[in-house]
Order: sequence, then structure tokens, then C-alpha cells
Amino acid sequence: MKSILKYFGLILLFTSCEKALFEEDLASEDPQTNLEYLWNECDEKYTYFDLKAVNWDSIKTVYAAKVFPGMSDDSLFNVMGAMLEELKDDHANLFSNFNISFFGTEFLGQDNFDWRIIVDNYLSQDYYISGPFSHDFIANNEIGYIRLARFPGTISQQNLNFILDRYKDTKGLILDLRENGGGSISDVFELLSRLIDEETLVYYSRIKTGPEHDDLSAPEPVYITPHTGIRYQEKVVILTDRGTYSASSLTALSSKAIPEILLIGDTTGGGLGMPNGGQLPNGWTYRFSVTQSLTLDQKPDYENGVPPDILISVDWSDLSKDEILERAIMEIL
Repeated sequence: MKSILKYFGLILLFTSCEKALFEEDLASEDPQTNLEYLWNECDEKYTYFDLKAVNWDSIKTVYAAKVFPGMSDDSLFNVMGAMLEELKDDHANLFSNFNISFFGTEFLGQDNFDWRIIVDNYLSQDYYISGPFSHDFIANNEIGYIRLARFPGTISQQNLNFILDRYKDTKGLILDLRENGGGSISDVFELLSRLIDEETLVYYSRIKTGPEHDDLSAPEPVYITPHTGIRYQEKVVILTDRGTYSASSLTALSSKAIPEILLIGDTTGGGLGMPNGGQLPNGWTYRFSVTQSLTLDQKPDYENGVPPDILISVDWSDLSKDEILERAIMEIL
């Protein structure tokens, strides 16, 4: 379900105007034309070939041999989608009015989250829902637990003011970003601005500038400025897993630069490149990463996943507790 929700909004955006954007004189239903167009666009604009050790030329040879005149749309989509999946990047997608291709980074590790375990064993029956946040006191009211399932672009100052005021006397906060597939980057800055006391350099960013694989701009520093109102002063633990992707993975990357924040769980799914795309000659649309987010030592390695400070997994033989959450409670108390 989480993968479907992650991409459902995208199919509405990219297929509602199918065949309406491409110039008529360039439009084509020919399978080879469409595969080569997608391959060339990716070849010139994708930013992580070197990091992912992808030989894009050999991949073209493999997949070009699988297309032929008159093949069905479904078959062509499966070939082209599989070609993009070679990038192992859930920001590399093909969209049609009948399917979406995606790699599935969350399946690179074991499942480490079940909301029912949290509700049954840690929260009260009347836990609060404030905008996109579900939250409650846990550990004898000494810790605030905050669940954020996505970054919807609607995190408001009112949401955060209420939550931080409610838990102002706790010994720490636990922010659960497991299976958070991402969303709006503005939410990341809004959230983290409440957890710092001074302007903080959190990562660097660079963008594709030319057709060669290493044509990238100089790294630009990215800062977060502290919010002028209510902020939280105690320890914060962020829970992550392979389903922590895109904007939530960027939250984990940024948190590496904030000493008061500890990451516990599994390595994130990555997705630190900003995706952009366009339309194919047959009307389908596509996207892939056209930027890189870099660590403070200006390396792109965390695109493959931001590692936790403490690596731990859920033991599914005992559904009465969440080992990752338990470790977070222990670290705070």
C-alpha cells in the first residue's frame, strides 16, 4: 500500500495531459524512437551514474534489443520501465495512463514498522492528530512520540506550536519517519528550524550543468535558520528505515549536522536528488534526479541511504514491542 500511495499522486499529475505537451512534429508511437529518447534524456541529465556504478551504454544495448515495431504499449512500458529501474532510484519513474514504474528501495531491507504495534502498545486510545502529525506522551509521560507519515507541504506553525508546547516539559522527543516516502522539502526546513538554536549548515547541493555524466555545478551550501518562536531544547531521536525516502531521507541527512539529533533504526532509502522530467514522443512522461545533495564533506554517498547512528531492527516474533522505538526511549531516558 505504501508504494501505491507514494506514486498515486504522481500518476494524476503526469498523465492527465498525456500527449498534450509534446510538439506534434516530434510525436511518435515507434517503440525504438521512444526508448532512445528516454535513454538520451537520462544520459544527459541524470546525476548519479558514477555513484551507482551504472554502465548506461551497455544498458541501452540490452534494452534496445527488446523493443520491436508493433509491440503493445504494455510490453513497451515494461521494457522502458525496467531500463529506468536499473538506476535503483525511486526518483526515476516512467508514467502512463495505465502504470507507473518504480524500483522499490524500501524492499532493500526488512520491514521495520507497524503502526498497529505503536497504537496497541505505546499510545493512549485518544492520541492526538495535529495536521499530518499523530502524537502522544509515552514512557510515563517523559517522552513525546510524534509520527509523521509524509511531508504533505502543509506543516504549519500552528501544528508545531501546539506540539512543541504540549511536550515542552519532556526529556526528549521521538520523531518517527519510518515508511515516510517524502513530499515537500519546505516541510523539512519548517520542522528542523524548531530543533536548532543557531543557523546551521546541513548539506551541500549541486545540479547538472551539461551532457557529460560529470557535468555538475559547484557545491552550494544549504543552511537552516532557527525559528524565532517556540523551539524544542531537549534531545530528539529520529526513527528511520528503508522506507524513509526523499524529503524524509533529506531530513535524516540534515540531522547528521545537528548534534542534538540521533538517528536510530535502519539506513534510509535515499532519494536525495531533486527529480525533474518531461514527456516522451508517445505522450508518456518520465522523471529522474537532476541534482545531488552532498554531505558536509561534499560527498554524494548518502544517495544510497543515510545510515543511522544506531542500527537496530524490529523483531517480528514479538508483536508486543517495537525494538527501534524501545532503543530510542532508552537513549533519551
